[in-house]
Amino acid sequence: MKTQSKLYFYIILSTILLFLIAVWSLNTGVYDFAGKSAFEVLGKVIQGDTDVSLSDKYIVWEVRASRIVMAILIGSMLSVSGTSLQGLFKNPLATGDLIGLTSGATLMAAITIVLGRHFREFLPEAVQFSLVGIAAFIGSLLAMLLVYRISTSGGKTNVVMMLLTGVAISAIGFSLVGFLIYISKDDQLRDLTFWNMGSLAAATWTKNAILAIVLVFSFSILMPKGKALNAMMLGERDAQHLGINVEKLKKQIIIITALMVGSCVAFSGTIGFVGLIVPYILRLLFKSNYAFILPLSAICGSILLLTADTFSRSIVEPSELPIGILTAMMGAPIFIAILMKFKKSM
Repeated sequence: MKTQSKLYFYIILSTILLFLIAVWSLNTGVYDFAGKSAFEVLGKVIQGDTDVSLSDKYIVWEVRASRIVMAILIGSMLSVSGTSLQGLFKNPLATGDLIGLTSGATLMAAITIVLGRHFREFLPEAVQFSLVGIAAFIGSLLAMLLVYRISTSGGKTNVVMMLLTGVAISAIGFSLVGFLIYISKDDQLRDLTFWNMGSLAAATWTKNAILAIVLVFSFSILMPKGKALNAMMLGERDAQHLGINVEKLKKQIIIITALMVGSCVAFSGTIGFVGLIVPYILRLLFKSNYAFILPLSAICGSILLLTADTFSRSIVEPSELPIGILTAMMGAPIFIAILMKFKKSM
């Protein structure tokens, strides 16, 4: 009970911090609300106050609030996907972007953007609307299955092989994306640049609704897996002796992770290292207790991405720095630190 109370305490504390960062993010920007804070304007919009001007309502609701919600949703999913993969493969470097999931999703999304006009009209209208998202999910799932097949032999996953396969898949994926950029038209080129650098500028409430559905579905499956992932740290054979269905656990985490990464890439492009930074910091605080790390990573991932996004649109105002650049700048030193710490075991 004491452990559970401690977890609740950290969840409440991190949630309060996330709320404060959201208020700061809402009030950050070049637009002037005529002496009022953006938080006050948002309150009036929610209450249905007709006193609010259309421009104020558009900026605070359609631009800033929707973007904040998207940062919270995507940051949470990227962080939890990285945490789940690291627990499954027992390695701190197993994240979606490092083992090829992100590049697989990006490649399929890029193919859809550049070549979609040739086959889009033959698809049902419901599929056309979410074609890029479906393609991104298929790309991340195929990349994950390929990495898993190549790096697993006799039921055991070779971590070095997994990382090297991820590097190879990423190289192939980004080279093909480079070719698509070369043959793309101007409007397609702008979309592809967005995918490669990552941005939340295209946030809408419709996209947030889709992301929220994916998040609720994915978390309902992954969050109860904390104890199972703790058992996996002992080894697959010991985990089976403890009553864990290892193969079922692997399939669930692989498919759900591919779904989350694919959905995030579909709406925000390539945002790397979120799934590396958050679990690494949480493991320093709570060791490898995934019953703690999984729920906390969901909130801390939101905190990280929302903070990075707020900085990305305020550092070079009125322009915007692609958020993928900031997360890479934060993640690369942590990646090097992990390599230095584990270089003997690897």
